[in-house]
Amino acid sequence: MVFSLCSVFQASLKADYINKPFAQRCQDLVKVIEDFPAKELHTIFPWLVESIFGSLDGILVGWNLRCLQGRVNPVEYSIAMEFLDPGGPMMKLVYKLQAEDYKFDFPVSYLPGPVKASIQERVLPDSPLYHNKVQFPPTGGLGLNLALNPFEYYIFFFALSLITQKPLPVSLHVRTSDCAYFILVDRYLSWFLPTEGSVPPPLSSSPGGASASPAPRTPAMSFASYGLHDTSLLKRHISHQTSVNADPASHEIWRSETLLQVFVEMWLHHYSLELYQKMQSPHAKESFTPTEEHVLVVRLLLKHLHAFANSLKPEQASPSAHSHATSPLEEFKRAAVPRFVQQKLYLFLQHCFGHWPLDASFRAVLEMWLSYLQPWRYAPEKQAQSNDSQPRCVSEKWAPFVQENLLMYTKLFVAFLNRALRTDLVSPKNALMVFRVAKVFAQPNLAEMIQKGEQLFLEPELGIPHRQHRLFMAPTLTGSFLSPWPPVVTDASFKVKSHVYSLEGQDCKYTPMFGPEVRTLVLRLAWLITQAKQTAKSISDQCMESPGGFSFLSWLGFSPMGTNCPYPANDLDEMGQDSVRKTDEYLEKALEYLRQIFRVRAVGLVQGPLGSPYLRDPLSMDLGLGSRPIPGFAGQMVALCSRNDFLGSFCRYHLTEPVLANRHLLSPVGRRQAASQTRGPRLSLRFLGSYRTLLSLLLAFFVAYLFRVGPLLCTLLLVLGYVLYAMAMTVLTERGKLHQL
Repeated sequence: MVFSLCSVFQASLKADYINKPFAQRCQDLVKVIEDFPAKELHTIFPWLVESIFGSLDGILVGWNLRCLQGRVNPVEYSIAMEFLDPGGPMMKLVYKLQAEDYKFDFPVSYLPGPVKASIQERVLPDSPLYHNKVQFPPTGGLGLNLALNPFEYYIFFFALSLITQKPLPVSLHVRTSDCAYFILVDRYLSWFLPTEGSVPPPLSSSPGGASASPAPRTPAMSFASYGLHDTSLLKRHISHQTSVNADPASHEIWRSETLLQVFVEMWLHHYSLELYQKMQSPHAKESFTPTEEHVLVVRLLLKHLHAFANSLKPEQASPSAHSHATSPLEEFKRAAVPRFVQQKLYLFLQHCFGHWPLDASFRAVLEMWLSYLQPWRYAPEKQAQSNDSQPRCVSEKWAPFVQENLLMYTKLFVAFLNRALRTDLVSPKNALMVFRVAKVFAQPNLAEMIQKGEQLFLEPELGIPHRQHRLFMAPTLTGSFLSPWPPVVTDASFKVKSHVYSLEGQDCKYTPMFGPEVRTLVLRLAWLITQAKQTAKSISDQCMESPGGFSFLSWLGFSPMGTNCPYPANDLDEMGQDSVRKTDEYLEKALEYLRQIFRVRAVGLVQGPLGSPYLRDPLSMDLGLGSRPIPGFAGQMVALCSRNDFLGSFCRYHLTEPVLANRHLLSPVGRRQAASQTRGPRLSLRFLGSYRTLLSLLLAFFVAYLFRVGPLLCTLLLVLGYVLYAMAMTVLTERGKLHQL
């Protein structure tokens, strides 16, 4: 009878939900939440959550919060935000169900790849979020499920809606930071991870009503190695899940802990260390590709986490505070970033740096990375620093953070260098990215901190037996964050080594950021920057001189038809004087910052022989000025010229042989010197520098232009004509040699 009443109630509510307008639907839901008991509301809860956030398969979009904006749909936006607010009706329903200890099934198949694979292999994931929740299917069941409490179920759907819903269409210009979803993430973070005060208590549905009970806790567990090759310490069989043991000290912030774990797991845990190492292969296939919107939301999370962690008072943040009685919220602030976020974020960033397209959209990834690298920007004292035009020196108090996040600074900086070397730095957007990275790393005292961290990692382990090298590890979250903390390690070198080995594995090959290999990459980037500056200046000059309308240069394809700038139209922000000025300014400052970071007295270009540029750096190796390069294809040239067929004759005609080269030397002394040198066939392009050749080509293109023949067709005709001419000359030359014999 109860079941039939619930079914009728659910069917009636669904029918009204479909037929009524949005505002009326929400009003009815508020009344239902207030008036009906939990035993009836729990039957509609999964349907309501899916109706709001969309289905896990992405077919149903729900309220489409990722596109809902206040300036476009102010009424619907206001109603939705009020309904889903952390103190609003929907959360009141969650707490109402939470008090009755209801459970809801969540399919494991929709979890991130590494988590899903682990559970399907009957191995318990390392995060406590999944402990005591895995439900084995009955005989003939269709799959594994997690048994989640109402708050977990709600947050799981909310977080996954960013991933499971289809990406926003390019034609729809939606600013992520203005959308309801983004703003809700910010509100939930501010509510459950407060920088001031404590977490607000759960709201009861009526005055004096029952409040939500805390989520079941797992007992304290020992720390194990995190992310190393030998993961046996992590692999506890699901059948050995520990029994529920509520921890009274965790009642205050269990929702905060759950929220952070769900956000990190759903948004960042798409790559494992094993998968990351496999992805180093050029044949590796991508598994999960984040969107720009996804990255922007993760950046919001990181910024808030820094503010949350930095809201600790100085006496609470000191290492000695661990030995004193502190509140769970204070402990959580210390644990949030290093124990929840660091490893998963590192693997996430590694994937983005290696697989993101080489276009301006990478700016979102870049700013997310730079936000994580600068926790001091979100410290309470940041306002006092923002008034000065010059960057303040990074305080020594941040040295432990820099050292314990060394790979975030060094290895990802090298990854960025490799990306920058493959981008068009004439583009203002790409130039801006190089400038942003150089500016951040050039902050006073930061480079010294990074270098000190590298020294700590690379210093020998004096007095430590080699077998103990395998003990370097970082603590992992195998239970609640309230699990006993490991003994405080004061040795800075040990901390840095533990960080590197936990993120890269114990057989990692570390490339120092201030070593010769990276220095070579920096010098190459400096050379490209100087080239880009010269190109931008040349473009600026041509844009000013070129007349409008259809011109000969535009016919040649050096500018789009109908524009007065001979630079191809692409993603370069409408190259004009202002854009060129910005590019030059960004690149000039980037060069100066690189000089400061790597303590180079002069980074730039000087003119070498015949006007060729080469890098100048007093601290770098000799680049061989004046020496001749070793011909890379000398053997192939000799082999081709030695052939007795037509191809050999054709190559001998084009490759300058020693005899042909020496006959042009007028001086007998020069001839004797040339004869004494063993020189094989070589390609000579001196004819391209001839005025006669250049005038002939220009005349040919001009004639084609008069007859409206396109430059591509004209070039093909010239190449075809030359090939026929060369073939004829090859035949005549070979016949002449036979007559001479």
